[in-house]
Amino acid sequence: MADRPIPELSGQTPLEAAATPYMDQLACKSVCGMVQTVPEGVEPGSGPANMSVMGYDPRVYYTGRSPLEALSLGIRMRSTDMAFRCNLVSLDGNGDTYEELTMLDYSAGEISTEEAAALIKSIEETLSEEDLHFFAGKSYRHCMIWDKGPGGTTLTPPHDISGRPIKEYLPKGEGAERILCLMKESRAVLKNHPVNVRRRERGLHTADSIWLWGQGTRPSMADFTEKYKKRGAVISAVDLLFGLGHCSGLEVIEVEGATGTLDTNFSGKAAAAIRGFERGLDYIYLHVEAPDECGHHGDIEGKVYSIEKIDSDILGPVLHYLEHNRETTGEEYRILILPDHPTPISIRTHSNDPVPFCLFSSDTPIDGPSSYCERAAETTPWRYSSGPDLFATFIGDRAILAK
Repeated sequence: MADRPIPELSGQTPLEAAATPYMDQLACKSVCGMVQTVPEGVEPGSGPANMSVMGYDPRVYYTGRSPLEALSLGIRMRSTDMAFRCNLVSLDGNGDTYEELTMLDYSAGEISTEEAAALIKSIEETLSEEDLHFFAGKSYRHCMIWDKGPGGTTLTPPHDISGRPIKEYLPKGEGAERILCLMKESRAVLKNHPVNVRRRERGLHTADSIWLWGQGTRPSMADFTEKYKKRGAVISAVDLLFGLGHCSGLEVIEVEGATGTLDTNFSGKAAAAIRGFERGLDYIYLHVEAPDECGHHGDIEGKVYSIEKIDSDILGPVLHYLEHNRETTGEEYRILILPDHPTPISIRTHSNDPVPFCLFSSDTPIDGPSSYCERAAETTPWRYSSGPDLFATFIGDRAILAK
């Protein structure tokens, strides 16, 4: 949800423009500042950024986004397997060749999971080989597993090139020829598929091609419970986050109606978190994808709305529960609010800028800024050079003010 000042919002960021009374209420009593979640030299992807915020150094543990998503889908990866993210994308253009097309929509119109499953099934039946297979995920996000596949291919995330000709962003290097061939051949498989025929009739974006990127091998992460002596869980709508949960030994909680977009079940995520605490969990990593998706689509109004829903439908109920529990049982609590990375509207992709954080401890309230936003956080002296450093303060026994 972090961003840069936007002219259409009178120079405010979406976080500044949004009505966030609960975030602001906490900020007044919290340590607020800026944290560099993505290390220098690491691409600001959701994988390393979330891993960092969870307390794991991506320079040590991160092997790629796709293996995390593969593990979340229950795919048993061998040590020789290379996983690739396989997006269903919409391409546009009147050229005769694949290279002349433009990336119209990296999500194929936020295609439904049911529609996508039928398309990936056809891709697997047509394009799979003995050493290479396709697996359906959620919405537009899927996986390809290639035994002894190349790890050094230069591949571009499709959300980085929205509206641009794809010619300059096609696979390069090791294995590029076979990967590009698969992408081109998928176009013929998908063109007149019944799912796309129906979407075309309804005026929706069609899934015109697969787009392969984000390759990596199976990671090995330290067990969270052993590392921090606390039982925890991950709540999200995104396979990547579930993969991080599986790899770190955290429980994975799926919420009905959680989509990763503006129509996600915000209140359902809050209810799931509260139920988790009620049955004895110590820690919950609650992730919301909607502001990121709005950033990729350049949707200013949607980004502001999603931030307001996080505040009203998630933070509000969870805060009320924790405070009531404290009053009745004496149990103190901590809340850490922050984005994993910025997705500025102006560039429609991730940046590695520092992000604002708000760290509240019920037993150590302090005088903080009057609101939670980028501008307010930048005025404080609090700076953390890494996500794991901030997380250690949040999850550990040391006082919040001790650094």
